[in-house]
Amino acid sequence: MAGTKYKIGFVLSGGGARGFAHLGFIQALNEAEIFPDIISGTSAGAIIGALYADGYRPKDILKLMNSGSRLNFMRPAIPREGLLQINGIIKILKTNLRAKSFNELKIPLFVAATDLNNGKAVYFSSGDLIGPVVASASIPVLFQPVIINNISYVDGGVLDNLPVHPIENKCKVLIGSFVNPVGYAEKISGLINIAERTFMLSMSKEINEKAKKFDLFVAPLELRNYKILDPEKAGELFSVGYRATKEKLKEFDINKLLDL
Repeated sequence: MAGTKYKIGFVLSGGGARGFAHLGFIQALNEAEIFPDIISGTSAGAIIGALYADGYRPKDILKLMNSGSRLNFMRPAIPREGLLQINGIIKILKTNLRAKSFNELKIPLFVAATDLNNGKAVYFSSGDLIGPVVASASIPVLFQPVIINNISYVDGGVLDNLPVHPIENKCKVLIGSFVNPVGYAEKISGLINIAERTFMLSMSKEINEKAKKFDLFVAPLELRNYKILDPEKAGELFSVGYRATKEKLKEFDINKLLDL
């Protein structure tokens, strides 16, 4: 594409704990000598995108993110704006991110979040890093909004769960990982489960049209069997993403795709 600035762009969707599948996706691509020149992510995709852009490899990130149980990621919140807090995620980012700003990352990164005050998607790519990443992963109702410059931000998946927009005209090759397939759910009860299901449905809108923008797109249907608020099956989710990407790569002539 004429005028493009980057060769390869990765786009990573939101999907809660299912985001561990992104790590398998990246691992499989890296083994095929495919590396991103720029990344765009929402929610779980923003967290993984930030750590990868900071220099961590997929299996390193898996170890960092899989260091505890669900309670380390989500604790009950007293404030009325959210039912849970994501203290574990904040701690992991603050402890392990070497870059404190977008400009310090080894790979350029866009992070999608939802501006509640103005009702629009916002794509952060400069300035403070941790605030926007946490905002991007703050599922509304479940987690408290993140305040940045007097604006309340929640999960980017509310308006853009597969943030191809910031980079689609900047890359020669677009590769996407979507980890939020929605299938039939027989039993949905309890406030948190209802909120989770509602958000999952919201995140899946417009996915068919967006998928057409990618040169290579991975969206494992098997992920429907995993909850978005349960990080305890991280290893399984990694494997799902890895296997699905390996299979998808068989359909492509990689050298032709990348014009090497």
